[in-house]
Amino acid sequence: MDGIGPLIVILLLALFAIIVLVRTVRIVPQQTALIIERLGRYSRTLEGGIHFLVPFVDIVRANIDQREQVVSFPPQPVITSDNLVVSIDTVIYYQVIDPKSAVYEIANFIAGIEQLTVTTLRNVIGSLDLEQTLTSRDQINGQLRGVLDEATGKWGIRVNRVELKAIDPPASVQESMEKQMKAERDRRAAILNAEGIKASQILTAEGEKQSQILRAEGSAQARILEAQGQARAIQQVFDAIHRGKPTQKLLAYQYLQVLPQIARGDSNKMWIIPSELTDALRGIGGALGATKPSGDGGDDEWVDPGEMLGNAFEETTLEDPKEALERARGQAAQSSKEAEEHAQPASRVQPPITPGADAVPPRQAPAAPPVAPPAPTEPVAPPAPPTEPPPAQP
Repeated sequence: MDGIGPLIVILLLALFAIIVLVRTVRIVPQQTALIIERLGRYSRTLEGGIHFLVPFVDIVRANIDQREQVVSFPPQPVITSDNLVVSIDTVIYYQVIDPKSAVYEIANFIAGIEQLTVTTLRNVIGSLDLEQTLTSRDQINGQLRGVLDEATGKWGIRVNRVELKAIDPPASVQESMEKQMKAERDRRAAILNAEGIKASQILTAEGEKQSQILRAEGSAQARILEAQGQARAIQQVFDAIHRGKPTQKLLAYQYLQVLPQIARGDSNKMWIIPSELTDALRGIGGALGATKPSGDGGDDEWVDPGEMLGNAFEETTLEDPKEALERARGQAAQSSKEAEEHAQPASRVQPPITPGADAVPPRQAPAAPPVAPPAPTEPVAPPAPPTEPPPAQP
């Protein structure tokens, strides 16, 4: 028993020494502050590092985290200026910059920030309607942050940011808003569809217009070329006939061959052959201008047309279809202008009716000519006395 008593005393002393050491040495982490009280009063604030305390005299009142904190508050019902109740979720980003004030100025700064946020939010939202509330989040955040930062400054807390996480209007209002948005989207879709149809019709009309213009220009150029080709063919045939020197007998023979073709047809019931066929043939030859009667009454002699020219296709110069088309357009425009001028009743002038002429009376009575104002009277000179004729010379 004598050896156990000193051992217990040694153990108790060792335990006391450990407790004293723990209470004396404190290691504070970075961005953490310890509020130290000595004998019940504030002594100092310990920041990151190792510190020594007086055991059983200095005690730690609070352990404050100085990092930025994020706290989310539950949804709060708020009434807007148009008497609609909306539910708003708020998120606060804050940081403790003065641990002493955060401990001694307010009992629970988290609850204080929450209640201050709710009251400030109701004041801000109460001056806005639903549409402004939904579209003015940045403005609401700025106002909340300014009010909270000013109120929490004396608590040693700095509010960095305030965010509205969600704004939930009533279910009926949400349904009405969805219908409105759907109607707006349908309206925009209808407008875009109508604009697309309009653009398509305009492009189609422009295409048809261009195609008709090109088709008309092509047809006009084709007709011009066809007419020029026919003119060249007629000229070529005319030159070939005169250079072949046909006789009167050949012309009569060709005339006889053409007569059955003239009389061909279902509607032809009678075919009359002229008795003076020779005279007719002679008249045709004279009309062609290729013969002249000889003085001795022999065979007809043809007039030599001269040297044969080159190919009519090579000598004939074609007119440019574009120039011909432009000239035709100008003539058509001039004709249209003249027709419009003649169509105007005011521009028509009635020809004077000559007495005794067999003129057809007009359908409408001519308008009465304007009465000219009377001319100013001038003094009339007295007649001159008659003069005697001079005596005749013998």
